[in-house]
Amino acid sequence: MRKSHLYVTVAAVLGFAQLGIPAVVALAPVRAEAQAQPQIQGEAERPVIVLPVPRAGRARPLVAVVADEDGAETTDFLIPYGVLKESGVAEVVALSTGPGPLQLVAGIKIEPDQTVAAFDAAQPAGADIVIVPAQHRPRSKALTAWIRQQADKGAVVVSICEGARVLAGMGLLDGKRATTHFATLAEFDKSFPKTTWVRDRRWVQDGGIITTTGVSASIPASLALVEGIAGRQAAEATAARLGAGDWSPRHRTAEFAIERSDYALGASNLAMGWKHDTVEAPLSEAVDEIALALATDAWRRGMRSKVVVAGSGPVRSRHGLTIYPDAPHREGALVLRPPVEGSAPVLDWVLAEMTRRYGPETARLAWLGLEYGREDGARH
Repeated sequence: MRKSHLYVTVAAVLGFAQLGIPAVVALAPVRAEAQAQPQIQGEAERPVIVLPVPRAGRARPLVAVVADEDGAETTDFLIPYGVLKESGVAEVVALSTGPGPLQLVAGIKIEPDQTVAAFDAAQPAGADIVIVPAQHRPRSKALTAWIRQQADKGAVVVSICEGARVLAGMGLLDGKRATTHFATLAEFDKSFPKTTWVRDRRWVQDGGIITTTGVSASIPASLALVEGIAGRQAAEATAARLGAGDWSPRHRTAEFAIERSDYALGASNLAMGWKHDTVEAPLSEAVDEIALALATDAWRRGMRSKVVVAGSGPVRSRHGLTIYPDAPHREGALVLRPPVEGSAPVLDWVLAEMTRRYGPETARLAWLGLEYGREDGARH
C-alpha cells in the first residue's frame, strides 16, 4: 500500500471523511412541561433535550435507528439502539434501506428489524425520533429520501457523530447550529457554511434537529434522549444499569487534536500487518450489543489488530437484535473478555488494555477516533 493511501486510511479510521446531499424539517408541538425548561442564551444551548409528544395513539415514542444498506458506523448504530431499548421508555426499531443482513462499517453484521419500506407500510404516520449514524454512503438516495420524508412528517432527527454529514448534505442543518466529530469541524465550516458549527458541546439541539460530537457521544446523547422522553429519574436509572457517567452537553473540543505523530503511528501500525493480532469478540446468546460495539470499535481504532466476532452461529442480543459471527472461535486466539460490570466501563477497560499491550501512543489513536473526553467516562 502506498504511503499516501495509508494516511487516507488512518484518517478514515480516526473518524473523518464521508460526503452528503438537501431538505426541511416540520416540527411537532412541544410538551407544555418541556417549554418550561430553563434556557441558556438560546434554544441550541439548552442543558436538556426537549422532545415533542409521541404521535396520537402511542403510549411511548417510536424511535427508528436507520442505516443505508451499504452500512453505518457500528457504535453510532448499536449504542443508541441498545441504550434506548435498555431504558424501556421508547419503542425502538433497527432499519435498513435494503433487505437482508447489514454489515456495519468495519464491525458487526446484524439483521435489522425491518426495511424502511416495511416500516413505512406499518407506520404511515412515521417515527417520532429518527437516529442517523455515520454512513458508509452518506449520499445514498434511498436513505436521504427516507430521512426527508420522516422529517417532513414531524420526526425529530438525531445525527450521531458524522451522521451530521448526511443531514448537512440534505440541507437539514441550513440556518441551524450543529456539531460533529472534532476532526471534521474545520472541513464542515467550509463545506456547509449555512450551518453554525459548534465547539465545546457534546450534543446540540436546534428545533427538531439534534447533533452530537464524536463516536463516544452516543451513550450520553442516548441518555439525554431518555431524559427528554421520560425525565431525569428514568435517565439516572438507565445510566446506573449501564455503568455510565455524565450525559450533560459538557465537552471540551480543545482536548482533541491530531498531530503528525498520530498520522505517522497510524500509518506505521497499518503497514505492519504481519505483526497484527487477531482479536476475538465472542458471541453468545443475550450478548450485550453496547459492550460488544464499544469493545470492537475501540480495539480496531488502534490499527494494531484484526477484530473478529467469533461464534458458532447467529445469536439474539440482549435487546433483541440478531448478530452474525464472522468466524468460529479459534483455539489460542486473543479473546476480548472485559472483566468489568456494566456496558459503558468496557471502553475504559479496552483503552487500558491497549495501553498495556501496545503502548499509550496506540491507545491514543483509539481515544482520538472515539473523541472520548474526560466527561465521557464511565461512572466509577
